[in-house]
Amino acid sequence: MEKALRAYGAVLRLVRRLPKDTRPYYAKYVRENFVNYREVDANDAKALDELFHRTFNHSIWVLNKYLVDESAADKLKEICRG
Repeated sequence: MEKALRAYGAVLRLVRRLPKDTRPYYAKYVRENFVNYREVDANDAKALDELFHRTFNHSIWVLNKYLVDESAADKLKEICRG
């Protein structure tokens, strides 16, 4: 649970780097996805790893879409892969 909260916070910090007019959309999208993640079995390590991997990959995709340097996601990478 703690790892998920840290990832959520890191993704929200990345949303702040996006263009101002896109932030509300992505903040809502992130929240909705993390709310849905709570249905995943916390004891299923494979499912959790897959979710964190997807979280990181989606974040990188959005950063690239708006030409934000990927290095901004280094903290998220550390959380999701650590």
